[in-house]
Amino acid sequence: GSVILNGVTLDDLNEDERAAVRNQHVGFIFQNFQLIPTLTALENVMVPLELRGERNVAKASMELLDRVGLADRHDHYPTQLSGGEQQRVAVARALINQPSIVLADEPTGNLDPVLSRELFALFEQVSEQGVTVLIASHDLGLIRQMRKRVLVLSGGRLADDIPAGDHP
Repeated sequence: GSVILNGVTLDDLNEDERAAVRNQHVGFIFQNFQLIPTLTALENVMVPLELRGERNVAKASMELLDRVGLADRHDHYPTQLSGGEQQRVAVARALINQPSIVLADEPTGNLDPVLSRELFALFEQVSEQGVTVLIASHDLGLIRQMRKRVLVLSGGRLADDIPAGDHP
């Protein structure tokens, strides 16, 4: 098969071209954050835009840190942040490039229930703005909150396709 993202066939591109497409259209939220330890929270959020050559990105990055409740921690390094705070920095970084799709691996794994609900509400807002949010999760509480389609994988195969509103 082929992977086509926003009309671009990825298998026709070299690695640098695929990286450019990913940076333009995809936001990643990794289970283990992948923050750069020598950069502050603000600088970590700014990285995707700076890689695209954009300038004056601090204001937009601060606005996203504020949306995830971390504006007051913008000058802290990852080691100075809790696991939940690091995860929220990773979420802000994933959203900074206004992606077409966000791929999130266990995004609430390091968050308490209140922050998990707030993060999910942010995903809902982003989704309502036309961004596809694909979440891989073992968190049944999160899955029950889903307002869209839920796909259940078992043994590497699709085990169930649950329409919106019919979630367990």
